[in-house]
Amino acid sequence: MTVTEERIKEAIDTLKESGVRITPQRHAILEYLIVSMSHPTADEIYKALEGKFPNMSVATVYNNLRVFKKAGLVKELTYGDSSSRFDFGTSDHYHCICSSCGKIVDFHYPGLDEVEALAEHVTGFHVGKHRMEVYGICPECQKKEQH
Repeated sequence: MTVTEERIKEAIDTLKESGVRITPQRHAILEYLIVSMSHPTADEIYKALEGKFPNMSVATVYNNLRVFKKAGLVKELTYGDSSSRFDFGTSDHYHCICSSCGKIVDFHYPGLDEVEALAEHVTGFHVGKHRMEVYGICPECQKKEQH
């Protein structure tokens, strides 16, 4: 079993344990999120799968993403006015975002876990989570700019 197949199986098991029925559309949306790693919008997921599921609507995609989010499988990433993007990344990680094309790439930096403890100590807040985004120009956009 590949890593991708294992992640899909674990996600499906999590949904079943939550009492969620696994429909073909649900399975396809979940698989797309796991395989793509591109932090897609609901519209991008819909467009990628509409050929396979002609009766599926954008609302179906949104409803399933809401189910996955509630089950803790997916994180919704919101950046200003742009559409929400969805991340099948259940581990803590950060994002590097291209200012030109909007591409989002995951990266891990365990040293930032200490930030929450320091923030609590300095402010007296009870910190529940943090988010970090790094902005720049991705390699593909850098190549385009050089031409």
